Amino acid sequence: MTYYIHGNPLQDGIERVVDRLVGSGPSVPIGPLRAHRFGHDDHDHDGDDAEADILAQFAEQAEDLHERVVHEHGLFVAEFLGATGAGKTRLIERLIERAPEDETIGVIVGDVAGEDDATRFRERGAQVANVNTGKECHLDPEFVERGLSELNLEALDTLYIENVGNMVCPADFPLGAQARVLVVSTTEGDDVVRKHPLLFQACDATVINKTDIADAVGSDLDLMESDVGDIAPEMPVFRTDAEHGDGVSDLLAFLDERGHAHAHDHDTYVSKTGSQEHASDGGHAHEHGEHTTHD
Repeated sequence: MTYYIHGNPLQDGIERVVDRLVGSGPSVPIGPLRAHRFGHDDHDHDGDDAEADILAQFAEQAEDLHERVVHEHGLFVAEFLGATGAGKTRLIERLIERAPEDETIGVIVGDVAGEDDATRFRERGAQVANVNTGKECHLDPEFVERGLSELNLEALDTLYIENVGNMVCPADFPLGAQARVLVVSTTEGDDVVRKHPLLFQACDATVINKTDIADAVGSDLDLMESDVGDIAPEMPVFRTDAEHGDGVSDLLAFLDERGHAHAHDHDTYVSKTGSQEHASDGGHAHEHGEHTTHD
């Protein structure tokens, strides 16, 4: 089923938030992260004005999603962000192809319109929920909730979320994933990183895709990676040619490690606090080392 959603009661406020947070001009801060990446570290929100309250509401919804999907159902969840044409869909396809036979994968596809990407994932055997956002330029927890209603969470091990193709709007709207992966392409120019600092700061890893044509389009891979380091120090960067599968195994290893680390942190947290009667594994139900790579 495809959902067509045209706004929600908070839309006017959201638009004002986005206008102020990502508007052009030197007054826009490139400061500390505002989008919380989900684990068990402490965080707070500035609730002094309506805009901060709106963002806080979405962050709380994302926390609830994280708790239910990751901890109660034991899924590993990764969100993929980036511009239209960066290669998000192809990259997720490669990850699906490399999954063990016993791993069941679901994908929530966020697109303004159409079923194209959803069809590609279904053809690779994934459970798919297609969410058309209409005028909205990003997914938020409410969109994800509607996608989840179309999936059998009990049967899934892994959930990939492909956000709407956009390099601005998704920055401050976390979706409850353990990992946010930003995909950029050499075809966007080697200045793409410097032009979108907030989104890089809001993510956990960067993929520089379409490396096979970097020379042809005049993009300097080393410069792009250096810019990531300047804007988001210590962020891991992966170079891929998703079309031909090159470099995908390194990204897959990162995601596996991320899932295991989060599961361990959650189990430790529960054992110390006794906050849940039964702790889920918080990650994949299988051994991640069983992935077969073809790079």
